[in-house]
Amino acid sequence: MSLSIAAISGNTYWAIALGIGFGAAVVVAILLTVLLSSVNSIEKSVAGLLETAGKVGANTANIPQLEATAPVLSLIVEEAVVQDGYMNALTDGYGGA
Repeated sequence: MSLSIAAISGNTYWAIALGIGFGAAVVVAILLTVLLSSVNSIEKSVAGLLETAGKVGANTANIPQLEATAPVLSLIVEEAVVQDGYMNALTDGYGGA
């Protein structure tokens, strides 16, 4: 008994079409599950980034105030040299042999 293409009934074609449709539906369902998992992962990452961005913003808010430091750096260095001189004067000859 040989089975030719003409011997396949219309019900068989419908069964094949339904099988292919069911297979495609299963693949789509799996891909949607993977997509939802990826979206949830991205949402968690974004939430963490937003929290970190707020902390970074708070930490860097005072950077413009550092511009006021530059003009007085020379005064700070001069005072440090004076204080070093005082400390040297206090310790000259002290602790020596």
